[in-house]
Amino acid sequence: MVTRRTHRRSRTRLSARSRTGATFLALAALVVSACSSGSSTSSASARAAEAAALAALPRATPSALAPYYAQKLGWRSCGVPGFECATLRAPLDYARTDAGDVRLAVARKKATGPGGRLGSLLVNPGGPGGSAVGYLQAYAGIGYPAQVRARYDMVAVDPRGVARSEPVECLDGRAMDAYTRTDVTPDGRREVDGLVKAYRGFAEGCGADAPELLRHVSTVEAARDMDILRAALGDEKLTYVGASYGTFLGATYAGLFPKRVGRLVLDGAMDPTLPARRLNLEQTAGFETAFKAFAKDCVRQTDCPLGGRGTTPEQAGRNLKALFGRLDAKPLPTGDADGRRLTESLATTGVIAAMYDEAAWQQLREALTAAMRQGDGAGLLVLSDGYYERDADGRYSNLMFANAAVNCLDLPSSFATPDEVRRSLPSFEKASPVFGESLAWAALNCAYWPVAATGEPHRIEARGAAPIVVVGTTRDPATPYRWAQSLSRQLSSGRLLTYDGDGHTAYGRGSECVDRTINTFLLRGTPPADGKRCS
Repeated sequence: MVTRRTHRRSRTRLSARSRTGATFLALAALVVSACSSGSSTSSASARAAEAAALAALPRATPSALAPYYAQKLGWRSCGVPGFECATLRAPLDYARTDAGDVRLAVARKKATGPGGRLGSLLVNPGGPGGSAVGYLQAYAGIGYPAQVRARYDMVAVDPRGVARSEPVECLDGRAMDAYTRTDVTPDGRREVDGLVKAYRGFAEGCGADAPELLRHVSTVEAARDMDILRAALGDEKLTYVGASYGTFLGATYAGLFPKRVGRLVLDGAMDPTLPARRLNLEQTAGFETAFKAFAKDCVRQTDCPLGGRGTTPEQAGRNLKALFGRLDAKPLPTGDADGRRLTESLATTGVIAAMYDEAAWQQLREALTAAMRQGDGAGLLVLSDGYYERDADGRYSNLMFANAAVNCLDLPSSFATPDEVRRSLPSFEKASPVFGESLAWAALNCAYWPVAATGEPHRIEARGAAPIVVVGTTRDPATPYRWAQSLSRQLSSGRLLTYDGDGHTAYGRGSECVDRTINTFLLRGTPPADGKRCS
């Protein structure tokens, strides 16, 4: 799945395709890596993770990497006022530096003052697959607190395989349209075969586009790239704010380079100890929690199509599932220029998209009203298109391609066969009666990936690192609060900051307490007391 962060100040993003102010993780209606129920395989993986910790790299830079660490960035105009861009070289394969380079897009906005410059602040919005450069230019470089932007050069790098950094491409727009409509609640053998065919076609497209790059887009390699960037920027230590999947990237950096950790903020944390199926199962439960919060709010409104006052979240969920069932049988017209109709899969994605930020609840309520009472699927299609980053001309960003490429390399697939999915359906449907079935089937996609996974679940301890602030939101749909608790306990210097609220991630989303705490850490180096709570 893809997780992302949506800022209150960019609430029109969901209706307008500007997802650069968002944060992503590992979810998406079709392009998902996944997690585990209580199966023996996943339990064995969990036990292995408890015994394995990410080892720090040697402090000395290997001679083969010295030319990369010594490079100077050639800054140039980006075409976006106030921002500069450059290209960073990194080895395609850190084990074989003679195998060629990858070229990574970097952008920055210099510290504006007043006050002395504190260095560079690297930001990452998550995904995997979210463009950090786009996020910087559309939000972080202009929307982060003024006092932070005054003291730091705001910097971003698109990770390898993402956006401007040698992007992975898998399907053209027409093929991607078909892919996003694929039925992910198959009713019989024929529909299961259709889903498997879609996954195979997607994987084959990615493999044909970038057969070598696909072997080297792991989170570990992206974290090592960040250390080369740190050196090229002239910073002794890395200061970083990562959201959603960006927390996994940042924590991985800390595990590899604990002595080079500056002020790290990990907002909407992932738990690296979880095997894929359990990760997906817990995320599925997180979306159910978010839906119940939406449903409670919805039924208090006069225009809620899921029920009136007195309707329970469970009843509202059954009403939504009934809509999905009707769409499975007969998709709704949308008025789309390309003739697309609203299918069950697109509607499910649209609803999931709105779970990331409570500011989108009104838009979702209106879209559901149009679909359920007027037979108009346009509103839910808009939400789904925003999630997939599809523009009005039918073009998709490479978000979903990079998302699968990184997820399928970082962890072994959740399921190997459709039969394994079927056996796990009860646990997924228990976790979420609304989304469980579709998210379980979505977790099958990595089974057909053309490159074997290189990562495994593991602890990240980062012994010797400076304090690292881990932020968790209690009703976060995409990165459940428990994950932040777990990561903060793993990190030897972790400090847990809790936001009691809704939506995905917390910094910059309306809590003065959260913002003040993180700003104090970034500007003064003073971390919060472990366990601090905000609302």
